[in-house]
Amino acid sequence: MVAAFSFVGCKTATTETTVAETVAETTAAETTAAETGLIKVGIVNLPPEESGYRQANVEDMNNVFSQANGYDAKQTNTADNSEQIAAAKGYIRDGVDYLLISAANASGWDDTLKSAKDAGITVILFDRAIETDPSNYQAALLSDMAYEGKTAVEWVLKQGLDPINLVLIRGQLGSAAEIGRSAAVLEAEKAGKLKIVADGTGGDTWSLEEARKVVEAAIAANKEFNVIYAENDGMAQGAVQALEAAGISHGKDGKVKIIGFDFNRFALRNVQEGYWDADMQCNPRQAAEISKWIKSNLPGGIVYQKELLFETATITDGDIEKWGINADPGKGVITR
Repeated sequence: MVAAFSFVGCKTATTETTVAETVAETTAAETTAAETGLIKVGIVNLPPEESGYRQANVEDMNNVFSQANGYDAKQTNTADNSEQIAAAKGYIRDGVDYLLISAANASGWDDTLKSAKDAGITVILFDRAIETDPSNYQAALLSDMAYEGKTAVEWVLKQGLDPINLVLIRGQLGSAAEIGRSAAVLEAEKAGKLKIVADGTGGDTWSLEEARKVVEAAIAANKEFNVIYAENDGMAQGAVQALEAAGISHGKDGKVKIIGFDFNRFALRNVQEGYWDADMQCNPRQAAEISKWIKSNLPGGIVYQKELLFETATITDGDIEKWGINADPGKGVITR
């Protein structure tokens, strides 16, 4: 079950807990785990409302880390880094065997990770990196955000546009995803390969509405642009809504090239129909591999997932079925 906060996380934020209460809670939890033989897992993740990607990721974690699969797992979902840290501390006090973290922000985790290490808890990072000494976690299964950004920018540079005037729509500032996906764009501008004419963000929730406002503001300021680089599919959708409202053509044979991220099936269908031009994968299905690690051997260090880019000219129905996430609106259906 997905909850806004775990019980322990809420308690930490709102009330004082005595040493006796903490010991009693931990002892009871350990007894329950010992009786059931289940592996205790605390999962700190972002909320499913953040994006279609995160919805698929949260569901994947819930499905794999279930009692039927041998786990006693709880998942906390919040985009607030301080609330995530509070939840992680609650899981540490609760005596989990494994602590899984996809951090809202890449920094600020050192003390919490060291506490988990001192408590003998195995820490596994998933999806997003954390800026910390590698000794503070045992393993990480990550989306290679820098690779995603580099691949997407290489695609932009190959579109034959001269000059390239790009609208950059970032995700949550300071997140590993935003840092990695933005870095390649910033490097390309520094090298004189493109120009960023508008630089905005969808905010902490990677908001479609905020992304639309970024493009509306660029249009109102008479900015000339021919690429929208939106760091998730929902924000790409919002950006295109602004273009549609202003009567600006886009996609195949249009004035503005559109590239999104995450491989939602609605986005891939938009690419297939030429409504958008390309989409970069970020694979949310990490839980099965992490479970495999837990029940066999942890690899140690960082393992990056392989990720793909699809464009209008080459994408197939098979690609969408195999690699897409969330509901498929159907062949020929455009999601505006």
